[in-house]
Amino acid sequence: MKGLRIMSLDKVYVLPHPPLAIPDVGRGQEKGIGETIKAFREVADQIAGERPETIVFITPHNVLYADYFHISPGPAAHGDFSRFNAPGTKLEARYDQEMAEAIIEAANREGISTGNKGEKDASLDHGTTVPMWFINERFSDYSAIRISQSGMNPSEHYRLGMVITEVAARLGRKTVLIASSDLSHKLKSDGPYGYTPEGPEFDVEVVKCLKDGDFLALMQIPESTLERAAECGYNSLMVMAGCFDRRNVKARVLSYEGTYGVGYAIAAVEAAGPDEGRNILDKHMKITLDDALLRREAEDDYRALARKSLEYTIAEGRDLTLPKGLPDEMVTNKAGVFVTLYKNERLRGCIGTIAPNTQCIALEIIRNAVSAGLNDTRFDPVSPSELPYLTYKVDVLSEPEPISGPEELDVKRYGVIVTSGSRRGLLLPNLDGVDTVREQIEIARQKAGIPEGMQFNLERFEVTRHE
Repeated sequence: MKGLRIMSLDKVYVLPHPPLAIPDVGRGQEKGIGETIKAFREVADQIAGERPETIVFITPHNVLYADYFHISPGPAAHGDFSRFNAPGTKLEARYDQEMAEAIIEAANREGISTGNKGEKDASLDHGTTVPMWFINERFSDYSAIRISQSGMNPSEHYRLGMVITEVAARLGRKTVLIASSDLSHKLKSDGPYGYTPEGPEFDVEVVKCLKDGDFLALMQIPESTLERAAECGYNSLMVMAGCFDRRNVKARVLSYEGTYGVGYAIAAVEAAGPDEGRNILDKHMKITLDDALLRREAEDDYRALARKSLEYTIAEGRDLTLPKGLPDEMVTNKAGVFVTLYKNERLRGCIGTIAPNTQCIALEIIRNAVSAGLNDTRFDPVSPSELPYLTYKVDVLSEPEPISGPEELDVKRYGVIVTSGSRRGLLLPNLDGVDTVREQIEIARQKAGIPEGMQFNLERFEVTRHE
């Protein structure tokens, strides 16, 4: 999908959504983010001068689906700040139904799952209402489109930005896009969400990328950093970046503050003429492919078997038979095995067995690699075109042993199994974002579906990790 030469979506604004910026909510606290509020009003003045027909809001706080972009349906929606003790502050959005339907049609034509079904609560969320409140102070004669982020990877969000730009041009609709995006929620130990080093690191990197218009570097921020930083708007930024595919940009960061432990950045990004060299998505996919190929060259027998088994099943429609020449421990020993797939450093599937279900580790890997790729219900089955981009991790489990309590666990060394009756949940050790035994047990309990307060037993195990 090539960018068009003449566009009617030439401006995107990156705006945060702190409810306390609204005076009736902040009740004085808004003074602590004065630069943010000043920049909000500067953006509102710019939009009032541009007088767009349609403003597209990309929000992380409306209904979110793992494999589907949701666009709010109907002619209009209302919202207020009741959740933040200011029910009297109300807003209304008049939706651009024609353009919304055109985006849905165009996105699905490009293979990007998008639609307007499944919205249980039509009320405007604060990812939309906070930016809208400031815009409406200066200009309100526009129609809106509200699009939720999804659980899909950043590349799909980028592609959605390309679609939105193409549709705006085809309809001749003068359009502005708002990428609603708080940055890290982990900037301060005394903040509401605590602190991790990746919090300020993430914010520094994002602000630099915005200043430089370096959307390739923005796209390359590792998934582990995103998780540790506890951001909520990175994929809004990916939609923003997609709006400028094959176009030069002029970018300005108007403000950045982290007063209350959450990063708030405001930026204005404007198209500055065509540039076929800024094919950011193509470059990102090449980097991803090159990385996967390098990892393939470094594979050991365990990871290579996982990859070959999935590739064979997708190509041939049947399971790979046990290859010859494998190390003795893979064909003579039995163990539970987890196989994890990644694409662009994001989880793409994970299936495993606590105890062995086959006659050897190699067969366990073959079975679980195929299941991770085709039967993990959290994801669509892996397609043939995805195979070159996948990387693999194989964890071979020791036999679980009962323990008397959390004090016998070590989040880095031991995985945990939580059991209550027929309910059983497992969490592997040494996972990004799981830093304490308490977190480890809680996640395993939730995976098992054990209600809070119900008694459960604990087991621990070690893994031999191949990655």
